[in-house]
This record gives sequence, C-alpha cells and structure tokens, in this order.
Amino acid sequence: MAREISAGGVVLRKISEVWQVALIEPQQETRKPASAKTPRKGRRAVFALPKGLVDPGEKPQAAAIREVREETGIVAEPVTKLSDNKYVYVRTWGDGKRVFKIVSFYLMRYVSGEIDNLTSDMRIEVKRALWVPLADAAKQLVYSNERTVLCQAQDYIEKLWSSARPT
Repeated sequence: MAREISAGGVVLRKISEVWQVALIEPQQETRKPASAKTPRKGRRAVFALPKGLVDPGEKPQAAAIREVREETGIVAEPVTKLSDNKYVYVRTWGDGKRVFKIVSFYLMRYVSGEIDNLTSDMRIEVKRALWVPLADAAKQLVYSNERTVLCQAQDYIEKLWSSARPT
C-alpha cells in the first residue's frame, strides 16, 4: 500500500475578543470523502484546513508552516502539535491505489500577512482562503477528522485561557 505523509495547521488569531481560524476553500477536489456530495450551483462552499505533503527531507512542522503560507498567504508560528490523523483512501485519479495517509496538525498563531494573498500557481489548488469565527468553523469543514482537530484546538485555547484567568 502506498503511503503519504502530510502536515497542516489550525491558525488562530483573536480580533475584538473573537477567535478566528484560517480556512481554505479548495478548488474542485480530485478526491473527496465518501460523505462529501458533488458540488452544484447554489450549494454551500466546502472548507478545509490548510495542509499538504511533507517534502523529502522536510520535517512535518516545517511542512505545516510552509503549507499554511502557500495555501492562505499568511505567516504563522507553531504553538503545539494537536494530533496525527491516520486513514486510508483510494486515489480517484491516476493509479486508483489505496493509500495510507498520516496528517500531522499543529495549532498555530497568526504572525503576519494578508489572508488569500496567494500566488497564481496556488490558485490551481485553492479557490480562496478566509478567516472564519472559530465558533462557526467546525460546521463548515467537510472532513470529520478536521472537525475533531478544530475541537482539539478550541479545547487547548479554552484551557489556556481559563488557567490564565484569576480565580
């Protein structure tokens, strides 16, 4: 079975006391989860967390930083590793092989840059990138494993925030 290693980020920023997360709307996907329906006109946009393949010799954390920059246009720094998602999918393009995939997700803090400021090459993969209120983001993500990662990020910041508050 073929193997793929990817990495991605849950990038957060707080504006006017509201946590926001950077999401991407992929271009028409060449691979979809079984639960995803074929997009039609008038259908709600499909969103995902920024992620991509780890290059040979690259560390997953470095790949996550690079993928966030490439797919969103922003610079972010890692705070902590959230999880490794492991699953098997069947390539719907090319060879049709089963692939064992691991995606390492990192909680990241926004540092700089303008969301959706992408190169023309990246527009092949990403239709748009945008900030979404964290409280609304999970219901907009197409992949259930990414919804779980987003909940992990929410739990992390809630614990951090509650431990920093005076009692």
